[in-house]
Amino acid sequence: MTPENLGVAVLVTGLSWWLTSWLCSPAAPLALLDHPNTRSLHTRPTPRTGGLAIIASFAAGLLLAEAIGWAGVTSPHASESAPAGVWLWILGPTLALSVVSFWDDRGGLSPGVRFMLHGLAAVTVIWGAGLTVTAVTIPLVGAISLKWLAVPLTLLGIMWVTNLYNFMDGMDGFAGGMTVLGFGMLGYVAWAGGSREMALFAVMTSAAAGGFLYFNLPPARIFMGDVGSVPLGFLAGTLAILGVRDGVFDLWTPLLIFSPFIVDATVTLLRRLLRGDKVWQAHREHYYQRLVLAGWGHRKTVLAEYVLMLATGTTAVLYVHMDEPVRLAMLFIWAVAYAVLAWSVRSVEVRLGDRRAAV
Repeated sequence: MTPENLGVAVLVTGLSWWLTSWLCSPAAPLALLDHPNTRSLHTRPTPRTGGLAIIASFAAGLLLAEAIGWAGVTSPHASESAPAGVWLWILGPTLALSVVSFWDDRGGLSPGVRFMLHGLAAVTVIWGAGLTVTAVTIPLVGAISLKWLAVPLTLLGIMWVTNLYNFMDGMDGFAGGMTVLGFGMLGYVAWAGGSREMALFAVMTSAAAGGFLYFNLPPARIFMGDVGSVPLGFLAGTLAILGVRDGVFDLWTPLLIFSPFIVDATVTLLRRLLRGDKVWQAHREHYYQRLVLAGWGHRKTVLAEYVLMLATGTTAVLYVHMDEPVRLAMLFIWAVAYAVLAWSVRSVEVRLGDRRAAV
């Protein structure tokens, strides 16, 4: 990347920092306070409009980068970028979701209306940008065609990533850190694969989240709110699918990068579904929430999650360059690792619970 490109990213981080510092004040015109309740991990009212700073800085970065010629980005494997129209089809719903989600933060939308709007955004990119995963590639097995399931599974996938990002935004520094590291890794893989615009979108997202993260680290002075988490989740899902469709990487690359969110949210959802719980209601059963409640606290838990993010992201970057047997081994190792991590969380709960009972 050129110095100009890196300079834009630095400016975006600075703009996000400035906007977030302004939004941290309860007196800010757009301030909304998140008051703690029985399902919260925080204990004092905290502003929850940090996502406005992320999305505004992200959009400003896109405009500036295009104005000075982000097209100057070069990569070792330069290829044709997706048509400009595709990126407008992705950007439009992303910004629309931020507006809808800000409305939701202010007054609250019913789960039905919220999911309907998320579905509409997903249908928009599937229809307008032609984003569909038609096959899943498994190392040493090959591509498995999804046939008639391609569109419904793509729709479900985009909606799930959109919502899981929101579900996982419940601990100081967690969603912000995943955005900085996850989109940063995705941007590098996209650049290495020759996708200029995907690298632009991902890097600007990572940079914008960086300025916000400064104020979101434990103890957080501000949260991103739905106005940040929902469009970020949507953007993660759509960029992942576009990369798969255009052959920039296979599906396992973004799944590995964002697996700290995907595995926690998916396993928790399945566990609650099997119990017959109302899965749309707020709760404190995610693995990261359980660690905080067990006594680890925000800082220790989020640092452990950062280590996990760096490990999975690095694996994803290496995965792209490996041959088939090594790729399969990587996926198997991480499947085992996540099973061990789930068992470890339960062990922490039992050990610390027994210790408190003894006292």
